[in-house]
Amino acid sequence: MATPTEQTELAREWRLEINMAAAGDTPDWQLCPGVREFQPASEPNIEDASDYDGDGWASNEKTGQSWELSVTIRRKANTEVKVYSPVHEKIRLAHFAYGANNKVHLRYMNRNGLPEAYEGRAIPNWQPQGGEYTALGETEITFTGDGPLTPITNPLA
Repeated sequence: MATPTEQTELAREWRLEINMAAAGDTPDWQLCPGVREFQPASEPNIEDASDYDGDGWASNEKTGQSWELSVTIRRKANTEVKVYSPVHEKIRLAHFAYGANNKVHLRYMNRNGLPEAYEGRAIPNWQPQGGEYTALGETEITFTGDGPLTPITNPLA
């Protein structure tokens, strides 16, 4: 029996998709094009639960969790009909909205079909980066989680 080949994961292993369907409709997952940087984070809130019964050893409890996703994208546009990527536009317009319209339903997964994949709703912070005259147009987006980030079965598996 041959030994399986192992390789180191690359940073570009991630694929980000946005649900383009209206709330309550069947999800319409579409690729967020132009992702250049991708940084997921989920931080537990840990509280000291120590007492005298621990004989001097500290105790801790996880009491909450937050998550965010930071991405940098290169904007994509159709210059013939003067429109940007519909996915980029959905994120940008959610940045300016309030309430339910301010939330983006997203999922991200390992693009090679490995098991890691997550889904959640988040509030986007859309920040165009500008730059020198030779720079390409980039936008930094920070998605701040609203509710749970749920591990899911990778749809590309």
